[in-house]
Amino acid sequence: MAYIFLDESGDLGFNFTKRKTSKFFIITCVFTNNKRAYEKTVKKTHAELKKKYKRKFGVLHCVKEKPITRQRLLRRLSEKQCVIMTIYLNKRKVYTMLQDEKQVLYNYVTNILLDRIYSKKIIPLKGKTTLVASKRETNKFLNDNFKNYLNNQIKNKHQIELEVLIKSPSEEKTLQAVDFICWSIFRKYEYNDDSYYNIIKNKITEENPLFP
Repeated sequence: MAYIFLDESGDLGFNFTKRKTSKFFIITCVFTNNKRAYEKTVKKTHAELKKKYKRKFGVLHCVKEKPITRQRLLRRLSEKQCVIMTIYLNKRKVYTMLQDEKQVLYNYVTNILLDRIYSKKIIPLKGKTTLVASKRETNKFLNDNFKNYLNNQIKNKHQIELEVLIKSPSEEKTLQAVDFICWSIFRKYEYNDDSYYNIIKNKITEENPLFP
């Protein structure tokens, strides 16, 4: 079965006077036919942590891990078969009307990324594909709206049925791997630090701005 795993880094706040508001927002998709390989890699990396660093439910969260753990997991991921595609937003260039509709903006950006994946025939156009998105909302209405919007967009444009699931990283360990990948790309743009990005850049098929 084909899988697309989706995660994001940065935030969708636009008050740049706040210290923690990011300059960039990144959405990344990882396509693979073998999610089991990613689950094993995440589990192996977590098992190697010292007991005092292990977290509940065996969850690795890139921003909280030590550099050696990040490097170790990213190197292992760079050896796996996958396709990485990402869209990055310089938030200062986002249209004002979209700044006030964060959920609409998120859905819009995600759909553009998926459209590029299908248009480039990155994934099979026949057979079932499941998109697993990292859970970012607790509101059931917003989650249902996200799933229905993507389903309708992909079905209308590409005549393909897409199953959309929203899960937490503890429920779907492959999302932890995508978190590391997306964070590494985010570091490149937000902090001009490409040390982590360079480990996995050979797997990145497309990396484009939405509002150049």
